[in-house]
Amino acid sequence: MTDRRPKNGLPPLVPNSADPLYRQVYERFRGAITQGTLAPGDRIPSARALAKEMGVARGTIEVAYSLLVAEGYIQTRGQAGTIVTPDLQPQAPPAAVAPPPETPDDEHGWHRPAVILPFQMGVPALDEFPRKLWARLGARQLRSVQAPDLSYPPSNGLMGLRTAVAAYLQVARGIHCQPSQVFITSGYNHSMLLVMQALLAPGDRVWVEDPGYPPTRALLAQARMQAMPVPVDQDGLMVGEGIARCIDAKAAVVTPAHQSPLSMSLSLPRRQALLEWAERQQAWIVEDDYDGEYRYASRPLPALKSLDAQGRVLYAGSFSKVLFPGMRLAYLVVPAAQVARFDRICRLLSGTAPGLTQSILTAFMAEGHFGRHIQRMRRLYSDRRNATAAGLAAALGDRMRIDPQPGGMHLVARMEGGLGDQPLAARMLEQGMYAHPLSRWSSLPDPQQGLLLSFTNIASETHAHELGLRIKALM
Repeated sequence: MTDRRPKNGLPPLVPNSADPLYRQVYERFRGAITQGTLAPGDRIPSARALAKEMGVARGTIEVAYSLLVAEGYIQTRGQAGTIVTPDLQPQAPPAAVAPPPETPDDEHGWHRPAVILPFQMGVPALDEFPRKLWARLGARQLRSVQAPDLSYPPSNGLMGLRTAVAAYLQVARGIHCQPSQVFITSGYNHSMLLVMQALLAPGDRVWVEDPGYPPTRALLAQARMQAMPVPVDQDGLMVGEGIARCIDAKAAVVTPAHQSPLSMSLSLPRRQALLEWAERQQAWIVEDDYDGEYRYASRPLPALKSLDAQGRVLYAGSFSKVLFPGMRLAYLVVPAAQVARFDRICRLLSGTAPGLTQSILTAFMAEGHFGRHIQRMRRLYSDRRNATAAGLAAALGDRMRIDPQPGGMHLVARMEGGLGDQPLAARMLEQGMYAHPLSRWSSLPDPQQGLLLSFTNIASETHAHELGLRIKALM
């Protein structure tokens, strides 16, 4: 059958349509010109070239072009080719349907505006990322690319990157693992999808922290699993409460380094209790170490995975939070006994990131730039954290209390006087500021109230003070 798929941005021809082929070509060009897709003076393909591309007779195109010339839409210029008639005025496009208004949070409790707004979570200090260095490494990778590099990357990630990640984790997080245990993914959701496909089944019950990261609950619900909320206190996940509420859960998703979103660390007795429960019940623990590198009160704490002697912990890390989200790269460390199972799932899902991005990151890590960047960001975030807290406290006075956080990339602000966090977050969004209402991170009947405010892109105390005054005017 003749292939009539367009290669010039035109809709495809329909061989069995009531309209002859020449008429279809004519209508498509006329529509592109009147709607402004083809601008006055634009050159269009020759009849011979277009006939070859569309797989039709040259005479079909010539008839369509003659109609367009007769009606003044195009002009022939001899050897200079055929162009859209200069000075034509495109017709006004049809009125677009207005999109629904933006809200602070979608049904998953996580909304990403089109532009980066003050206090927006999940975005590192993009103004401080070494863009020139990254571009230089990228150019070097492109110059050295070979034909095999253009093929599909391995489903579990480039071995060079997996090796670099394993070496980094051993030094920085106390995790002893082999490169074969490291799986490169396209983000936290992809990592969780691998875990659910490999180790869990529909109907399984899974502990989640409350309050806790909303997309985790949404992912479990999508997989027809039941999220079991377990409260947290100053020592992190209340393991005893989890056992009392659902001892036979098949897994627990936890954030031990900085509880998401309240930022306390899971205490050593709780870590030991959690590991003992997992071993006794043959359950799995997913350690989401989304920003464990950033601790300001002391050195970063060792990962829970570093205490895992029985192979029950899966460690999930992300480059999006520490480098930039646009790269869409994360990693998952699985127990050695589960490597073959995860290899099979990876080949089935085949959702890894582009090989070029992985190769640039490999060079970035192997040459020491990653470690230096983390150290520099730790100092920068410590300064911005202090400046943001001071600026907000000075502006808001007794209207809002800023909770001190030992680590992480955001602050927790508590409103005084019983003010609800969701209405205030909505008013802030209308004024170009983005805060997460803490109550949306909980499934309990009486959730805590507060605002989650990232400080990573707040450059100074003066800037924070100005934003604080704007918040105060909305309260």
